[in-house]
Amino acid sequence: MPKVLLDTDIFSEILKNVDRRVVRRAEEHVSLEGPYAISTITVMEIVKGLRKKAQVERIRKFVAGLATIPVLNFDESSAELAGRISADLESSGQPIGRADPMVAAIALHHNLTLVTGNRSHFERIALLGYPLKLDNWRD
Repeated sequence: MPKVLLDTDIFSEILKNVDRRVVRRAEEHVSLEGPYAISTITVMEIVKGLRKKAQVERIRKFVAGLATIPVLNFDESSAELAGRISADLESSGQPIGRADPMVAAIALHHNLTLVTGNRSHFERIALLGYPLKLDNWRD
């Protein structure tokens, strides 16, 4: 089982080879710890971005490449937890949209560290008392 779940921003940087530090950290993680995981939410976000740019061939290649990466589902337990997180964030006046609580819930459900460059959103979840572990491979 993977030890980390990559948020969409970090996984996208790896796919595009945007930040050499991020790519290097991903390579080190795979060689030392084994595979990282992504979520079905990340799959949706990447396909959406490619679709908006009409990059049909890149969608096909991306989906085919998923066979080599653990993809964790947004299941019933994650959905319940995401609902609690979203409600708690809204009640505290700190909403962060729909996708981020879903990704956080998947990481929490599987007891994985969430690797993200968007710490400000996810730190709000931890500050509410959820035991979300965070890392940023850009640092």
